[in-house]
Amino acid sequence: FPIFVLSGYSEERISFPVLLYVSSAQSFTLFSLLMLCSLSCFTASSNSKAASLHWTAERMLSVLLLAMGPVAYFNPGPVIDYSLAAALTLHGHWGLGQVLTDYVHGDTKIKMANAALFLLSTITFTGLCYFNYNDVGICKAVALLWSK
Repeated sequence: FPIFVLSGYSEERISFPVLLYVSSAQSFTLFSLLMLCSLSCFTASSNSKAASLHWTAERMLSVLLLAMGPVAYFNPGPVIDYSLAAALTLHGHWGLGQVLTDYVHGDTKIKMANAALFLLSTITFTGLCYFNYNDVGICKAVALLWSK
């Protein structure tokens, strides 16, 4: 069963979202490589172009998630389920990454926190893909919350 994975193209230590098509057999192997590119943490000064592009990418993903809500409601299916899995994972990863940036200090603590965040994001995406493939999927699961 084919899925779509949100990957990234890195330039100047920042990643840009790219939608890739992979088969389910390739997805979990490929995902670990994609996470290194698309979900990697970076450090950049607040006035750098990389920080500005990352900020823009975060806002674009947020708008994309807002648009995916109605699409998921009116047209649920595997493509939307896997797109939601990727977008929600990336959104959560970036959001928690900002929390870590603000509240975790010290080189060792930062490295440990980033490793834990990477592991959490990987487990989240893997779990959502597993749920989409072996159960009803994200869209139908949310719809079932309101059914009798």
